[in-house]
Amino acid sequence: MNTTSSRVAIVTGGSRGIGRQTVERLAADGYAVVVNYAGNQAEADAAVAAVTEAGGQAIAVRADVGDEKAVAALFDAAEQAFGGIDVVVHAAGVMILAPVVDIDLDALDRMHRTNIRGTFVVDQQAARRVRDGGAIINFSTSVLGLALPGYAAYAATKGAVEAVTLILARELRGRDITVNAVAPGPTATDLFLDGKDEETIARMAAQPPLERLGTPADIAEVVAFLAGPGHWVNGQVIRANGGIV
Repeated sequence: MNTTSSRVAIVTGGSRGIGRQTVERLAADGYAVVVNYAGNQAEADAAVAAVTEAGGQAIAVRADVGDEKAVAALFDAAEQAFGGIDVVVHAAGVMILAPVVDIDLDALDRMHRTNIRGTFVVDQQAARRVRDGGAIINFSTSVLGLALPGYAAYAATKGAVEAVTLILARELRGRDITVNAVAPGPTATDLFLDGKDEETIARMAAQPPLERLGTPADIAEVVAFLAGPGHWVNGQVIRANGGIV
């Protein structure tokens, strides 16, 4: 493509859910967007089509976020297509729920690979390549504060994400690059809704004072704010959950 864009964003997990909405939101703000996906090319192509049909620029690039060579190639593709990288949104994640006593350790390892190792791999490339004035945005979860039964393994991986986020922000001193994390509450995505009955969903929707589930668009607005020109929010975890405490 070899197009130079004024602002360029990579969104991991950009083919579905919050990642997909973030792709479209950033594109609406004028970003050229690299849509990273793990396996579903059709969904990634649909995200690219939505952006291009609205007059924006986007490409899709497949990469396992836990594979450092694949992620380096993802960043290479972004630089080759658009001339540089300004924002990295690491939205890719795996959530498998079970009590500690029952958790399948293979499932635990899978979450660790995507949620912890993936954050290190993506953030490492981002720290090396994001241009000054840019932003790195990771994803945590408001479950960390809620301590819901069944979420221990998932919440543990996201606790690691928060630690990496806060420390990386300080390691990038002098670079004019912000590093923050967004911690959604219950949000109406396939990842959240899968395996839950209507009663459970209704109960969780009633928890915030706003009395509804979040939407991917709600979370994408927070990402767009953190990606924007205001650079005084740094080294923070934004709990975007409608007021659940």
